[in-house]
Amino acid sequence: MNQTTKDYVNKKVNELISAHSCCAEAKEAGKNWLKAVGTEKEADMTKRLIEELEADIMPIDQLIAFTASEAGAALFGAEMAKNIHDHGQEIKAAGAKYCDCPACAAAAAILEKKEELMQ
Repeated sequence: MNQTTKDYVNKKVNELISAHSCCAEAKEAGKNWLKAVGTEKEADMTKRLIEELEADIMPIDQLIAFTASEAGAALFGAEMAKNIHDHGQEIKAAGAKYCDCPACAAAAAILEKKEELMQ
């Protein structure tokens, strides 16, 4: 991976781990990747980061379905779940494939560089 890609991903990983919507597993994978950059563990931690992000990023259809469910209303509260649901439908209509919360947005940006990261 070239330095430009490394710098970009470093910035996005920091955005990811500081996002309120980032799960503990992705936060840990991000922190481990940051520690491993420039070491013999970088390739392994890059693989683990990508695997974690691919598992965690929320496809827009799942977001819409979850926020329309009782579980979504229980997690977010009925009004917030409806707001997120409506927002999800709007961004899907505009072409979004994934949730656009801060964690998912950072994950999507990192995953766009997957091929470069794996070199």
